[in-house]
Amino acid sequence: MRTQIVVGVSADRMKIGLHASHAVGEKYLDPVVDGAHALAVVVPALGDRQSADAIFQCVDGLLFTGSYSNVEPHRYGGAASAPGTLHDPYRDATTLPLMRAAIERGVPMLAICRGFQEMNVVFGGTLHQAVHDVEGYADHRENKVDPIDVQYAPAHALRIERDGVLHRCSGVLEAMVNSLHGQGIDRLGDGLQIEARAPDGLIEAISVKGGRSFALGLQWHPEWRHADNPLSTAIFRAFGDACRERRRLKDERLGSAALDAASLVTGA
Repeated sequence: MRTQIVVGVSADRMKIGLHASHAVGEKYLDPVVDGAHALAVVVPALGDRQSADAIFQCVDGLLFTGSYSNVEPHRYGGAASAPGTLHDPYRDATTLPLMRAAIERGVPMLAICRGFQEMNVVFGGTLHQAVHDVEGYADHRENKVDPIDVQYAPAHALRIERDGVLHRCSGVLEAMVNSLHGQGIDRLGDGLQIEARAPDGLIEAISVKGGRSFALGLQWHPEWRHADNPLSTAIFRAFGDACRERRRLKDERLGSAALDAASLVTGA
């Protein structure tokens, strides 16, 4: 029987009706529950009103989701966004420091699409705000008038780096992935390593060099029909295993602390 682990899933702040709300797409919750075999809980975009330490007491890992919003460019020294660009400063104020703290404390994390871009920003990297306008790169956006199954269909090949985190957890060096993003990595953040690229050279996956725990960022959307895709299945299984290992170590520490306290009381 698997140990029940808890994964916090980052939320977007948005208006639903007249009210500010914190929402997570169900497609991100499904692979946490059915792929990582964890209890999924939503982490609202409340900034420093909820401390990282308090959140880490409740969760064994974190999933940073994709979003229709973009990271505000001032976070990485970028030029002002094009008019009409959707931003979520509440999410930025929550996920960026939370991700930084998770990496420092060895809390397992998986970052998808916007989360992948946040991961690069956390390490001091920069972003292309419109990859399709950069010479040499393909258009990685989906056609929004297509049916959803077409939007999330495999769009390009993925070249996976040998012996990286992604290769070790999946056992493959090539795969086909979907592509639904306008932004992408420009300058790679310090302390990150490339795990995979698209055929045009755009970075598609990253990890932390010498990371204390599982920390993987993916530009594509492995959550979509994860159970039907061997690469996605392997990713969420590895993420869940890392969360279980963290829970095991935490339980061991708590058990040792309890024994020490009991010894002090009894004088043993």
